[in-house]
Amino acid sequence: MGHFSSMFSGLARSFSIKKVKNNNGTSDAREAADEMVKDAKKQEMILKSCGYLYAEGSNNSASVFSKRGQKGVNQDCAIVWEGFGCQEDMIFCGIFDGHGPWGHYVAKHVRNSMPSSLLCNWQKTLAQTTLLDPELDLEGSKKQLSRFDIWKRSYLKTCASVDQELEHHRKIDSYNSGSTAITIVRQGDVIYVSNVGDSRAVLATTSDEGSLVAVQLTLDFKPNLPQEKERIIGCNGRVFCMKDEPGVHRVWQPDTEAPGLAMSRAFGDYCIKEYGLVSVPEVTQRHISAKDHFIILASDGVKYL
Repeated sequence: MGHFSSMFSGLARSFSIKKVKNNNGTSDAREAADEMVKDAKKQEMILKSCGYLYAEGSNNSASVFSKRGQKGVNQDCAIVWEGFGCQEDMIFCGIFDGHGPWGHYVAKHVRNSMPSSLLCNWQKTLAQTTLLDPELDLEGSKKQLSRFDIWKRSYLKTCASVDQELEHHRKIDSYNSGSTAITIVRQGDVIYVSNVGDSRAVLATTSDEGSLVAVQLTLDFKPNLPQEKERIIGCNGRVFCMKDEPGVHRVWQPDTEAPGLAMSRAFGDYCIKEYGLVSVPEVTQRHISAKDHFIILASDGVKYL
């Protein structure tokens, strides 16, 4: 325990390694994470609707805006959590873009489930990593590699468990509905980005010439990307454009023209999961410098305006 970095102290106080090791460890850790969510809500550290968040004593600020388009129900939702995991230098942000008849319910479920699940898996991964390597120094020369590996593993476990929750959810029909998820965790001067789908993260930074420029931090996971198309076709799925939508590649079942998803990764959409659609996130990291100003997380409805 002596090798735990001080940046993990808040969570380390809330969870114990004994709980992670015993048979009830997963449920105990998740309950503790859920309690953190409740406490953060009481302290107005979580923002889920349109508005502005600037916690007292924090250097971070965030705003959320969403507006219904012309297709009917607004299926986008968002979350900002200041002091994520009881850490003063951490913030969690996410955008979730639903699609299909139940898309708005799927998006809200992913938004509500992901933060506490990520906290739980982060603490478990951290504890397991430390137990396997007691000499691991998270403050040493390899600390960034260690931190990134821990966050990446945590995100992979989280996305898999959230997707499994949806599949067995009794009140949400996600067979023909789903959601994307673009989330970031800022921890000190590093941001960790997780992307499932075709929403996007963009960084506003200053160029060498002194002008404000946009840097795309994520890849839009579209079905026509070579690695995505190869996986889909390898699972007997199909990728093609409809005649009235040239350039819009979609994922289709082998024998029917359904469901026609315009992204290659998403939560839910179990009608196409066995044909190459996955909920596996791409996880990346970036160091923040004095040149960087802010990050925009946006669904495809915003970025194509």
